[in-house]
Amino acid sequence: MSEECSHNCESCGKDCGERTKESLLEKLHDGSHVKKVVGVVSGKGGVGKSLVTSLLAVMTQREGYQAAILDADITGPSIPQAFGLHTRAEGTESGLYPVDSETGIRVMSLNLLMEHETDPVVWRGPIIAGAVKQFWADVIWGDVDYMFIDMPPGTGDVPMTVFQSIPVDGLVIVASPQELVGMIVEKAVNMAGMMKIPVLALVENMSYVFCPDCGREIRVFGESRINDIAQKHSIQTTACLPIDPKLAAACDAGIIEHFNGNWLDSLLDIILKQ
Repeated sequence: MSEECSHNCESCGKDCGERTKESLLEKLHDGSHVKKVVGVVSGKGGVGKSLVTSLLAVMTQREGYQAAILDADITGPSIPQAFGLHTRAEGTESGLYPVDSETGIRVMSLNLLMEHETDPVVWRGPIIAGAVKQFWADVIWGDVDYMFIDMPPGTGDVPMTVFQSIPVDGLVIVASPQELVGMIVEKAVNMAGMMKIPVLALVENMSYVFCPDCGREIRVFGESRINDIAQKHSIQTTACLPIDPKLAAACDAGIIEHFNGNWLDSLLDIILKQ
């Protein structure tokens, strides 16, 4: 890239290494200013990715920053349920407006646009990917300090679309303790490497449960492999979430913002330093 580069590929006729990457980025809505973007990903579904996304947004908001969640899990959106959001998002000719949670977290999810929350989304990949880009480009987010993107599981069309069209600053990878999932986690880590996006941390959900009688940690799914995987890929931060019935109940009741727990404190420190 030339030292005289203006970073405006649309008006430049030169062919350089940065051109393709730059031109794929979607332009953020003029009414939005997002300082940092953190993607929350998993190699497979059902491991608690949306839970981690919700907790990180709540914790960031509690620290006095403006947090937002872009729910890119189009076919399985669960963020609105966790926050108790059941009203439809509104918009004007200028764009769509996110829905604010109880504490002011700005949320955009397909469920906030559907006439009925239980209507299935029977769309093909390119349409789903297009919807995610619209959530970035057509939503009037306002001023946001930290946006968390709840990604669909796997390494398919939508994650690729997000990585190529949205300037993601870092990724949090969520897993469960099973050995097979550990192998799938490495796929997610390797994909992040291919896209040149740093992995901020690995989070192991359902890591243990507290015995109600003695308080001992019981590893229901066997011993954790998260530290081995983190060390192998030079990831400095790990965190473990327990199986906590109160946390699950808070999500079901739409009151995730009322949770108490310090499991992700070290991860939050890393994110706020970005």
